[in-house]
Amino acid sequence: MSAIARFALPIVIVVIGLVLWSNWIAPPMTPKPAVTGVVKDEVRVRYPAGKQPALTLPNGDRRTVQSLLNIRTRMKFGDFVWNDDGVAPGAVWVRIDLSRQMLSVFRAGQEIGSAVILYGTDGKPTPTGVFPVLEKAERHSSNLYDAEMPYMLRLTNDGVAIHASNVRFGAATHGCIGVPIEFARLLFAQVKRGDLVAIVAAGT
Repeated sequence: MSAIARFALPIVIVVIGLVLWSNWIAPPMTPKPAVTGVVKDEVRVRYPAGKQPALTLPNGDRRTVQSLLNIRTRMKFGDFVWNDDGVAPGAVWVRIDLSRQMLSVFRAGQEIGSAVILYGTDGKPTPTGVFPVLEKAERHSSNLYDAEMPYMLRLTNDGVAIHASNVRFGAATHGCIGVPIEFARLLFAQVKRGDLVAIVAAGT
C-alpha cells in the first residue's frame, strides 16, 4: 500500500461514518421487551393485559404501556411518525430520551407519536427530570435569542420548551427540545397545561 493510500484510508472511513450518522438516528426510543402474546400489525405493537411493560420516569414513577408504534426503520433527522387512529381519549404524557434523540407521546397508555429531536449543547444543556407543561403558545418569539418558537410548550420558568424547529444534522438548541414543525403542530393539539414531560438523561 502506498503512503498516500495509507494516509487516505482513515479519512475515508471517518467520512463514511459521519455520513451514516448524519442520515440515521437510533431506533425508536421506547423499548419493546420480549413478551409472549404480543400482537404486531402494520401500525402497532400491542401488549396483552397483565404483561404490559412500564417505563420509569426520572422521578421514579412508572407508566404502563399498552402499545407502541410499530416503527421498523431507523429514523433520520426531520423524521417523525404519528398515528392515533383507534386510540381512545385519555391522559397524555411525553417521554424524551436525550441519548437516542427521540421523543415519544403517549395517550391512554398508547404511543401515538415519535420524532427525532434537537436538544441543548454542553454550554446550554437540556435539563432532565419530570416537568409539567406550564404554558402553551401557537406563536411565540424568544426575547433572549430573537428566534421564532412555533407551537411552544413551556416546561421551565427560565424558558426551556418544546417547539417547532428545523431538525437537521449538526444543529442544537439553547436547552429547548426542537421537533419537526408538523409534529409540533400535532403535539400542540394533544398536550394541555399540566400534562407531564419526562426528559431522560443521555447515557441512562
